[in-house]
Amino acid sequence: RSLVKGRMYELNRGSQSEYEEFRYLQLIYTSTSALIVFVLSSLTHQSLVATTFLSISIAAATYLHSDRTLTTAVKKQRSAIEAEFPAIIEMLTLAISAGESPLAAFKRIAENSHGYLSVRFRLVISRVHQGMPFHSALDLMGRDLNSPLVRKFIDSMVNAMVRGAPISEVLVRHAQEARDHQRNRVLAAAGKAEISM
Repeated sequence: RSLVKGRMYELNRGSQSEYEEFRYLQLIYTSTSALIVFVLSSLTHQSLVATTFLSISIAAATYLHSDRTLTTAVKKQRSAIEAEFPAIIEMLTLAISAGESPLAAFKRIAENSHGYLSVRFRLVISRVHQGMPFHSALDLMGRDLNSPLVRKFIDSMVNAMVRGAPISEVLVRHAQEARDHQRNRVLAAAGKAEISM
């Protein structure tokens, strides 16, 4: 249960109602597929043991498929976040270097960009407007996204804000690291494609 909730929370679908809806659909698909297989096997005059075994196997496969679909969606989102991360960091660096506060820079990016990270930025801004300190909202965002790259950036930024260190230096360093990480991902993907060819 906690693993499913964690993955749904990472997909920004962490409410109790959305979790219950996922479990309800999972149960419906599992029971429906088992029932269809049971009826079809009964019509073909299979033995009761074989029919029951086949129905249970199909139900388990359907259950695992819905779980794997959730995992695939999480991996796809994580990959998209890490792909758009360097561009977002560079925009953030430009905005803060131009004299904007970190909160104003986050708000500008949240309003003017589209993607998974901008949705998370809007969530940070919303939490700040509800009274949460900015560094706490940022830290919560880093925990929500299970990405080491984003988490490292958030930790560095929160430390810089708490200690009063210059944030632009942190951003420049992380922008370079994000570009290097993206280049390494592209090279790794190209290597795998070459091997498969």
